[in-house]
Amino acid sequence: MKTRNAVLVLLVAGSMVGCMVGPTYRPPVSSPPGQWSEPLAGGETDHAAAVATWWKSFGDPELDSLVERALQANLDLRIAQARVRAARAERGIVDAGRGPSLTASGSAVREKQSANQPLFGSLLPPGTSMISNVYQGGFDASWELDLFGGTRRSAEAADAQLAAAGFSRFDVQVTLVAEVARNYTAARSFQRRLAIAQQNLKAQREVVALARDRSRQGLISSLEPEQAATVLAQTEAQVPALEYGLQASIHHLGVLLGQLPGTLLVELAAPAPIPAVPPQVPAGLPSDLLLRRPDIRMAERQLAAATAQIGIATADLFPKFSLTGNLGTQSANSGNLFTPGSSTWSVGPAFQWRIFDAGRIRAHIRVQNARQEEALAGYEKTVLLGFEDVENALVAYAKEQARNVPLGAAVASSRKSLEISRDQYANGLTSFLNVLDAERSLYQAQDSLVQSDQAVAQDLIALYKALGGGWEEPGAALVSARPKV
Repeated sequence: MKTRNAVLVLLVAGSMVGCMVGPTYRPPVSSPPGQWSEPLAGGETDHAAAVATWWKSFGDPELDSLVERALQANLDLRIAQARVRAARAERGIVDAGRGPSLTASGSAVREKQSANQPLFGSLLPPGTSMISNVYQGGFDASWELDLFGGTRRSAEAADAQLAAAGFSRFDVQVTLVAEVARNYTAARSFQRRLAIAQQNLKAQREVVALARDRSRQGLISSLEPEQAATVLAQTEAQVPALEYGLQASIHHLGVLLGQLPGTLLVELAAPAPIPAVPPQVPAGLPSDLLLRRPDIRMAERQLAAATAQIGIATADLFPKFSLTGNLGTQSANSGNLFTPGSSTWSVGPAFQWRIFDAGRIRAHIRVQNARQEEALAGYEKTVLLGFEDVENALVAYAKEQARNVPLGAAVASSRKSLEISRDQYANGLTSFLNVLDAERSLYQAQDSLVQSDQAVAQDLIALYKALGGGWEEPGAALVSARPKV
C-alpha cells in the first residue's frame, strides 16, 4: 500500500510538471519601413549588406592588421568576454538547481544530560552517568518538484541573459572596429595635413625671403615683407596642433590594441593615404537592421529575461513540493557505527506554502511586470535609435561626398590663382597682397579638402557601425529567438 501511494504521488507530480505559471514570451512585433527615408545618394544600394568584415572594403592592409590585432587584445572586449563566461556559469547554477541534491554529513559528540529532567531523571538508577558519546553519519537527499514552472522560468531567464551577454560582447566589438578605423583615418589625415602645411611653409619662406630682398633694393615698401611674415607665422602656428592630433590618434590606437600608447608610433610614422571609400556600399533594407544590430538583439533578449522573471515571481504564489530522504548511522560507540543495528533512514514527500506574507509576493509580481514594461519600452527605443543612426549616417555620407567635389575644384582654382598672381606680380601688374591672399586661399582649400576626405571615410565608418557591421552571427549557444518583422 505504501509503495502504491508513493508511485501515485510521483505520477501526479509528473503530470503537473508541464504546468508553467506566468506569461509565455513572444518576441515583439516591429513594423520597419520598406525603404530608408533618405535617398541612397552616396553610392549606397539596398542590396543585402555584407558588413561582417566591412573594413576590408577600404583595401588598406595596415587597417586590416590593426583591426585583427584589436580583436585579439582589446581590453574592453576581454571584459565583455568575461561577462559572457559569467552568464554561462550562472546558467549552469540554474541547471544544477533543477536536479536532486545530496549532502553528506557526520559528527562525533560527547555530551552530558541533565539528571534533573522531569521523568527522564527519575527513571534512571542512582549513580547512572549522564555523560555519553554520540557518533553519526549519513546522507540527506532532496528534490524539489518544479510543478508550477518556477525553476523552468529561471532557466528561461538565464538563457536570455546569456544570449544578451553574448550580444553585448558583439556590440562592444562593433564599436571597437569602428574606433580603430576612425582613429586610423584620423592619423592618416593629420599626416596629409602636416605635409600640406610643410609644403606651404617652404613656399611662404621663399616668398618672405624674396620680399625682404626686394624691399632692401627699394623695389617694394617694407610693409610687404611684414605681411608675408604674418602669413608664414599663421601657417607655422597650425603645425603643433596637427602634430598633437597625429600623435593622439596613434596613442589611442595603441590603447585600442591593448598596448602602451606609444607602441605604434614607429609603425605608423611613414605617411600613407587616407583609406579610399569603395564605390558602392550595400546598406540593405530597414527590416535587416533588426537582425544585424547586436544592441537590438541584446534588448530583445533582455525583454525575454524580464518576461521570465514574472513567471519566477508568480510561482511563489503556489506550494512547493519536494521529495526528501536520508540514510545514515547513529551509535554511542564508534566501534559498531556501521553495523546493521545502527542504521537509520527516512523518506517521504514534503511541501511548503507561503499562505500569508502580507502581500509581498504580489508586490514582487507587480515589480517584475513593471520591469518587463520597462524592457519592452527599452527595446522599442533601441530599434528607433538604430533607424535614426542609419538615416543620419546615410545623410552625412552622401552630403559630405557632395561637399568634397567643389572643395576639389576650389583647390584647383586656388592653385591656378596663385600662379596667375605670381606672374602678374613679377611683371608689376598686381600688388604683393594679392599673392599673399592667393597663398592663404590655396592652403585653406587644400586643408579643407583633406579634412573632407577624412570626413567621407569616417562617415562611411559611422554608416557601417550604424548598420551593425563588425561581427558575425554567434553560435547556437547565443542565438536568440529573432524578433518578428
